[in-house]
Amino acid sequence: MLADMPTTSHHVPFRDYETWVQVTTPSSPEPGALPLFVLHGGPGMAHNYVRNIAELAAETGRTVIHYDQIGCGNSTHLPDAPAAFWTPALFVEEFHTVRAALGIDEYHLLGQSWGGMLGAEIAVRRPPGLASLVICNSPASMELWMAGCAQLRTQLPPDIQAALTRHEDAGTVDDPEYLAATDEFYARHLCRVVPMPQDLVDTIAQMEAEPTVYHTMNGPNEFHVMGTLGAWSIIDRLPAINAPTLIVAGEFDEATPDSWQPFLDHIPGAVGHVFPGTSHCSHLEKPREFRAFVAAFLANHDANHDLATDALV
Repeated sequence: MLADMPTTSHHVPFRDYETWVQVTTPSSPEPGALPLFVLHGGPGMAHNYVRNIAELAAETGRTVIHYDQIGCGNSTHLPDAPAAFWTPALFVEEFHTVRAALGIDEYHLLGQSWGGMLGAEIAVRRPPGLASLVICNSPASMELWMAGCAQLRTQLPPDIQAALTRHEDAGTVDDPEYLAATDEFYARHLCRVVPMPQDLVDTIAQMEAEPTVYHTMNGPNEFHVMGTLGAWSIIDRLPAINAPTLIVAGEFDEATPDSWQPFLDHIPGAVGHVFPGTSHCSHLEKPREFRAFVAAFLANHDANHDLATDALV
């Protein structure tokens, strides 16, 4: 259980701000098991909803590091920063600032949703010490993401579809009817656990309390993307990734297969897995299965990988 594992948290200086970092250390470290950095989504959703991935510390004997990206959670909030401030390059710089502050030179990287996009942005730059990359529930371009979400919307009941379109056209995306229609989409494609896990509830609540990053880069919700990330794509840069890469997604994911297939097509040697019965938060819907699959991949690419099983590759 998370409550039983040793954790420390502190703030790392980043530019003129501070990034909150939490380190979960195993009681019985596995020799050669490299630390894992976990990148949360959003942008702006904070670490809460991916905190259960820290269970890998106990299950695999490796250190697991979470941090709240700048602008959200326990890190410095910047509600007055201009839109141009919020770029993928900012978050790449922040990651390496955190990594360097912790004195970690060799590591694994796991990103969920936007975190997977950020992980790819980090990996295409070929940083030394990156042992492997796990991209979870992420698109390779926002154009493909939006096309997939548009297709998923056509599967909603007609009255739900009509409510979404009506309020988007009117600019009334804060109307209770629109929010209720959004929840119907989320119940199918964001997280299928009922009731919604508290960690995800907490993440959404902190974003809604201070939505600068999410609204600026993404938009009002997961499928109505109006922000600065709307034109983002990494497809043409993917061949530069030279770290072993695992792509995972959910059967009912709002990141549809067409949106993540370019990772498999263009990253040399990349492997993929779809978790049946799950959607965008596979790690919350099937946590044990998710962690076991990821753990096997990480073990194959640890410093002691010659002693690990060849379960995936």
